[in-house]
Amino acid sequence: MRLRDVVRRTPARAALFGALCCATLAGCGIRPTEVPTDFGPAPSRVPCTTGAPEIGTQAAAGIPVRVFLVCSSQLVAVDRTVQLEGEDAASDRVRIAQALVDELQERPSPVEGQAGFTTDVRGPITVAKPQDGDPRATLRLSADPAGLTPFALSQLVCTLAVSEAGDGGRSVVLGGPGDTEPRRYECTDETRSRPGESGPPAQTVG
Repeated sequence: MRLRDVVRRTPARAALFGALCCATLAGCGIRPTEVPTDFGPAPSRVPCTTGAPEIGTQAAAGIPVRVFLVCSSQLVAVDRTVQLEGEDAASDRVRIAQALVDELQERPSPVEGQAGFTTDVRGPITVAKPQDGDPRATLRLSADPAGLTPFALSQLVCTLAVSEAGDGGRSVVLGGPGDTEPRRYECTDETRSRPGESGPPAQTVG
C-alpha cells in the first residue's frame, strides 16, 4: 500500500470510528460531551455516621441526648445517652448543660473514632447558674467562651442550643467566670458547616 493511500484513508477511518463511538454512547443512554466535565472534589472517605443504638438500649443506658462533634471540618450531630440522677434532674438546665458539656469533653468512642469524629472541647469545664444581674437563661462556664477555639465554642453552642438547656431558637446565653459579660450565641447553618472559621455569631444581652 502506498503512503498516500494511508494518508487518504486515515481521516476517513477516524471519522468512522468517531461515529461508531457516538452511536454506542447514545445507545447506552449516555450523551457524549465535547468538553471535560468538572465533577468537583473527590468524595470524602470518612463516612461521618455511626449506627444508631436501639431504643431499648438507649432507655436502659440513660436519657437520650444529641451532641455535636467535629467530622470532616464540620459539626455533625451524634446520639449519646447521659445519666441524670434525681426527680427534677431532667428539668434542671444547669445539670443538663453540665451533662452535655461532659459528653463533649469525653474522647469519641471507638466506633465514632473510626467514623472520623473528634472533639475540640478540652476540660475540665464546669457549668454554673446565672449570677446576680445575668439574664435568666444564662449559663456560666468555668472557661471564658472568648478564649475557646472556634471549633470548641461552636460545639458547645450548637449542643446546648438544641437541648433543654438552650434559650430556644437555636441560641444559648453563655458567660465565663467572674464578671465576664454574658453573650447570646447562635448555632447557624454556617456555624455547623464551617465551625473553624470564626465560630458562632454572638451578641451582647441586657
